[in-house]
Amino acid sequence: MAIEKVRAYLRERGMEDRIREFDVSSATVELAAQAVGCEPARIAKTLSFVHEDGALLIVCAGDAKVDNSKFKALFHHKATMLTPDQALAFTGHAVGGVCPFAIEHPGVTVYLDVSLRRFDIVYPAAGSANSAVRLNLEELESCSNSAGWIDVCKGWQEG
Repeated sequence: MAIEKVRAYLRERGMEDRIREFDVSSATVELAAQAVGCEPARIAKTLSFVHEDGALLIVCAGDAKVDNSKFKALFHHKATMLTPDQALAFTGHAVGGVCPFAIEHPGVTVYLDVSLRRFDIVYPAAGSANSAVRLNLEELESCSNSAGWIDVCKGWQEG
């Protein structure tokens, strides 16, 4: 089960106690925000895209949307989301619980979008559709093995 892999992964980093599991779904930004008790923008959603022979994971604020022109300018191809089966194969996590932790596939690269930088604390999923983990941005960057901060989203500045 993916949440157990994430639990072990975060345990190695001394952060297992930050995981929250819910009796309700947290598979969407809105549901996660309700379960956590925070504004939707603080939900750090992980979007998964096709890239060469692997995948790109972009962690962004809950109120952000990928800007196709920014994505194409940075990655030199159209933003094409992974299918649910591809997401599971590349990340080990099912859609609704995809997160940037405990990723073992060597073809996956994780990026953090600048839309998250306006928050001190964010809540990404923890490998299941009814979980979240409370992290500050430094912890998110470290735990996700991020390749860096990028600016490929829109819609969040208006909020």
